[in-house]
Amino acid sequence: MTTTTPEAVIADARERIDAIDDRIIGLIQERAAVSAVVQQTRIASGGRRVHLAREMEVLNHFSEALGKPGTSLAMTLLELCRGRI
Repeated sequence: MTTTTPEAVIADARERIDAIDDRIIGLIQERAAVSAVVQQTRIASGGRRVHLAREMEVLNHFSEALGKPGTSLAMTLLELCRGRI
């Protein structure tokens, strides 16, 4: 039977968290790039840079999945991907 120290368990978990964080950052960067294409296409076709109804869909999606903190997370994500309005 292998005994693992609390320190080793914590160190392993932190490595996993760091790897997850790196993946999240990569996904946010990918989302921002896709969002830029949407914004550029919308503007080029005579539309507005921001589509508020779509942003409400995103806010609701995060809120339903993660509760009230999800709304804050979605607001931050929207700001990172489309800039301030």
